[in-house]
Amino acid sequence: MADRSLRGMRLGGQSLQSEEGVIFSPRITHNYHCLHCGKDTQMIFSADAEAPDQWECRFCSLQATRMVGSELVDVAHTETKVPRSHWDMLLERRTREELEELLQERLTFLRARRGQSKIDA
Repeated sequence: MADRSLRGMRLGGQSLQSEEGVIFSPRITHNYHCLHCGKDTQMIFSADAEAPDQWECRFCSLQATRMVGSELVDVAHTETKVPRSHWDMLLERRTREELEELLQERLTFLRARRGQSKIDA
């Protein structure tokens, strides 16, 4: 077994792949200011991504607000995404009539299966 080992290599210790020819995606730095502790946090995002208006402060773990230039973004006027429930998403795909029909099919199937298991026992 010792004659098959690779000498002079640290397997997994370092990559043999170089960064030659690799093109990194463009990035942009956004500053976030925490009103609670007064410290700034810098976060790097992809240039294509939309930066959130608030980010967790790395010093006090409260919400820090994004800065545009030297001004804070007004968080009160930003659009908030209303959370959708599973029921809301289901109603986007099916009508109530279709759901009632599916419910009746499943209830009929379950009742039939339950009736068969009583006969087998």
